Amino acid sequence: MRIEILCTGDEILSGKTVNTNYSHMACRLQEAGLDVAWGTTVGDSRERLAAAFRLASQRADAVIVNGGLGPTVDDLSQEVAAEAAGVELVLDENWVRRIETFYSARGRVMPPNNVKQAMLPEGSEFIDNPIGTACGFAIYIGQARFFFTPGVPREIKLMLDQEIIPRLLKMSGTRAVVALKRFHSFGLGKSRVDDVLKPLEPELEQAGVKLGFQAHYPQLETKLLAKGYSQEEAAARLAPFAQAVRQYLGSYLLAEDTETLEGALLRALTAKGATLAVAECGTHGAVASRLAAHDSAGTVFARGTLGASSDSLARAVGCSVEGHAPPASRVAAIARAARTAAHTSLGLAVLMEPGDVPAEGWVHIAIAKEDDEPICRSACLLGAGEQIRAGGVELALDCVRRLSAGLSVADVIDFEKRPSTRPAAA
Repeated sequence: MRIEILCTGDEILSGKTVNTNYSHMACRLQEAGLDVAWGTTVGDSRERLAAAFRLASQRADAVIVNGGLGPTVDDLSQEVAAEAAGVELVLDENWVRRIETFYSARGRVMPPNNVKQAMLPEGSEFIDNPIGTACGFAIYIGQARFFFTPGVPREIKLMLDQEIIPRLLKMSGTRAVVALKRFHSFGLGKSRVDDVLKPLEPELEQAGVKLGFQAHYPQLETKLLAKGYSQEEAAARLAPFAQAVRQYLGSYLLAEDTETLEGALLRALTAKGATLAVAECGTHGAVASRLAAHDSAGTVFARGTLGASSDSLARAVGCSVEGHAPPASRVAAIARAARTAAHTSLGLAVLMEPGDVPAEGWVHIAIAKEDDEPICRSACLLGAGEQIRAGGVELALDCVRRLSAGLSVADVIDFEKRPSTRPAAA
């Protein structure tokens, strides 16, 4: 079955809004065994929307239109859909009452222009939206079945799983189910992982298992996808290859499926009864922010301290470090002081500094444990400013993960310049 995703909105077309809806929909459809043949973006123009609908109706079997179902003048999807299908718009009284209830539950009166959201093409199939005021609908335009959905991300995510994908699977007539396995790694580039997994390719092809990659720096996602007549059959096809991928990725494997680096790290520290304090400079507080978001109860993550410079950070955690001291000495002293000040079992210090040339930056990491010398790691990371910062934050979290798992924190990553040895400051 040929599927097209058609996203609408001037803000999407201009790039002012990043189109995360498309990427989510395409990924979820693929996971369901439904391949997307075309992706189209159209601005808020009647003529261009009508032309896009005509083209999609001629080449696709199913079209998901995302956006343009709001109450304002630039929301045109219903009107253009009705014109393209050759029908009138009719008022859905039930949906008007739903919108009124939506507003009254929030102590508000429904604005009159929200009635526009209940105007649907005559003869269209109603598609429920349980969390918003824009319902969806489906209608044939030419040979294709069009599914109209709202542009609010949380609404389309729910409707896609509950309403759209089941209808598409029924249309396709497929009995196959899909098993998807995802591996999240840090430190290995896409080309390197592709190269090390090449020995698996003949067996993967023979077993009908698809290998894919998605780079979202600083992490890489390696995916295995298999189809079968049952979830058990598809999962059984994946199992031996999943184990092989784990072995190939080795110590660079962070987490699997929906688990995150932060989640895996906090779970490991919880199992050890460990607690952690963080002191960071040059990271915009990202290390503490990521940990706090996954440990709102403070079971492991006890305190985060942010400084504008290593000197101010040292003062904040109660230690004195001379500015000309080598980076390893500075970061080790700060890690010890952060652990002592917060009364935690571990102290993590992260210092980021500019490189000696453009497109380089340094990250210095130390992890202090009680009665042990801090474990230190420095790396000269390559890339633009924000890329270097993201890589440094990831490396810091990964060092804690590695330490908690009994792995070396010194493994070289593809994103660092070697040798990573910076002369001591004068």
